[in-house]
This record gives sequence, structure tokens and C-alpha cells, in this order.
Amino acid sequence: MTSPSESVEILARLRQETRPSHDALEANEFNQALTAGTISEAATARFLAKLYGFVVPFEEQLRAHSHWFGPEWELERRFRSPLLSQDLPAAETLPLASNLPPLHTRAQLLGALYVLEGSTLGGQVIARQLAKNGIPTRAYFSGHAEQTGPLWKSFVQLLAAAATPETADEIVASASLTFQRLHQWIE
Repeated sequence: MTSPSESVEILARLRQETRPSHDALEANEFNQALTAGTISEAATARFLAKLYGFVVPFEEQLRAHSHWFGPEWELERRFRSPLLSQDLPAAETLPLASNLPPLHTRAQLLGALYVLEGSTLGGQVIARQLAKNGIPTRAYFSGHAEQTGPLWKSFVQLLAAAATPETADEIVASASLTFQRLHQWIE
């Protein structure tokens, strides 16, 4: 069982130690255009296609190892590839990333899941910015809508409870590497 101080520590470590990789990822062309107010539907579709190529193989790995997660994780509810398929009519023809981080242990999956679950929060911001720029809101960015906050909160509680002193370094390393590999794939 993880103590409350260990719970806080893993979340603080994840925020602090992944910050450089997170910031590098957020500096991508799509986010720059979004921030500048010069975003287009075509650029949005290109970005969604890149996300699809990363999210689909990640979710396949998570499904293959779902036995490491109990029903409280609500994994099926968290999968967002169906939302990408909804946004991208020809999704099944898109290339899939071959540069995923290693996802062979529960700790590695937890680190990667931290990144992809965290993106649901950013997706809410992106959906609002797209709407402001007159671009139809995409299903992927809207994600869980009003359930985004509660699902994120339940995720970080489960993650904090699952992390141990023995797995903390591996979780943080996996999260950092996931940010880096996603950035490489998008670029």
C-alpha cells in the first residue's frame, strides 16, 4: 500500500520530471498555430491523424495487458481511438507509430497512461480554442466532456495508489519517454 506522502511524491515527480518533454511536445506546429489563431481545419486533421497513429497502437498494448488493471480503472471508457476514428473518416488507412516507448510492464503502462490521460485535460482547452477559431469541435478533443475532470481525478488517485517506491522511477521514465516518442512521431 502506498502511503499518502508517496502518493503526493509520485504525482509531483511526474509533473516536475516530465515538464521539459511536455513543454517540447506542446511547442509543436499545431499548438503554435492554435495559439496564434491561425489554425486551419487541414492542420487540425493532420494533427488528429498523427495522434491516431500513436493512440491506436498504445491502446492495443494497454488492451493486451488489461489484466494488470482492475475494473476501477475503467480502461474501456478511457480509450479514445474511437473518437479519433469518428473525426477521421479514413482513419484505418493511416500509418501507425512504430516508435512507442516500451510498454512491457505495468509501471511502463502507468507512465504512458499518465501522458495520454493528461492529454484529455489539454483536449478541453484545444476544443475551446478550435471553437473560437470557427473550426468544428472534434470528438477527440472534447473527449469525456464534463466527465474529463472527474475521470482525470480518479486516474491520478489510482495511479498514486498503484505506484510504489520500487516502481516510481520506471513510471516517471516511461512518462518522459512517452512524451518524447509522441513528439518525435508528431514531428
